[in-house]
Amino acid sequence: MSEGNEAMAAYTEAIGHMAAGRLDEAVDAFRRSVDVDATFAMGYLGLGQAYDRQGKVDDAIVAVRKALELTPEDPLAHTSLSRLLQQKGLIEEAEAEMAISARLSAEGDSS
Repeated sequence: MSEGNEAMAAYTEAIGHMAAGRLDEAVDAFRRSVDVDATFAMGYLGLGQAYDRQGKVDDAIVAVRKALELTPEDPLAHTSLSRLLQQKGLIEEAEAEMAISARLSAEGDSS
């Protein structure tokens, strides 16, 4: 199985765990997806979401920032980071991320 296929298989497994409320297993599977393919941005976003649901906002921010390193033009990643920063009370930073997301979304809509 190729790296991409293996990463996607672990990601799909993680989504199933999330849907069933098995957050520890979801984290493990998301981690596996990015261990197999360190460029798999969706895996980092999923990992961020799982950490957030566990109440580990700082870990979630680290994971989402990694996704943004890989896909800086992804509006969803900026929205995710904005939401996490809001939870931390970092309102100015959160608003800046939301503005980036809105700009990228508008650019995507016009193409």
